[in-house]
Amino acid sequence: MSAADSRTPSWARPVPDDTRGRTLLAAFAAAGVLDLASLLAGWHLGHVLAKPLLMPLLVAYVCSRRQGGTRLLVAALLFGWGGDLALLFDAPAGFLIGMGSFAAGHVCYLLLFGRGRTSPALGGAYALVLVAVVALLWNDLPAGLRVPVAGYSLLLTAMACRAGVLGTRAAIGGALFLLSDTLIATGVAEWPQPPRPDFWIMATYLAAQYLLVAGVMGTGAPTSRQAYGRSVIQD
Repeated sequence: MSAADSRTPSWARPVPDDTRGRTLLAAFAAAGVLDLASLLAGWHLGHVLAKPLLMPLLVAYVCSRRQGGTRLLVAALLFGWGGDLALLFDAPAGFLIGMGSFAAGHVCYLLLFGRGRTSPALGGAYALVLVAVVALLWNDLPAGLRVPVAGYSLLLTAMACRAGVLGTRAAIGGALFLLSDTLIATGVAEWPQPPRPDFWIMATYLAAQYLLVAGVMGTGAPTSRQAYGRSVIQD
């Protein structure tokens, strides 16, 4: 390492475009296509086999890039993986466990986004969406899920709103995450659903996670101590 490199924070150094990273990203895409095709075809076994592979492959891709300060990003994806596994079980307990795991992932994302400024207009728009969605869903949700869903919605909306500090890709990723989970909530509330709702839920979710990763990795985001002017993670 040169003297100049030694003075450059790890998160700000160029990331090599290596073959391993491209291979892992291609594997993630292939698993995603298999999962979505299985949902379209109604092949439940294909979904059960493909879904648990998705986030681990994305985590492996992130780790292969050898970019500093990625631990919060990896943690967010692993909590997403926990939520994916829990939602494979069609039971109230699985739904609550999955929601809790995703909530922990959103906390990781919020910490990762740091203190960058968010547009007041954007914040107001997301706040209106939050209030409207919770108010409309409230009476149609099972009584035991109303408060947990409202709390989770607040955390999810905050993450989606704050994602924009990392640029357009992350902003779109945050919005798609919000859309994906709103589709889940409307299904729980037994609202009318689009054809193949599971397909749309997974399609928007996979795009969301990928775009959040791309936003973080592509912008050299301050995912370590620089996010708060102090240390949060060490590599």
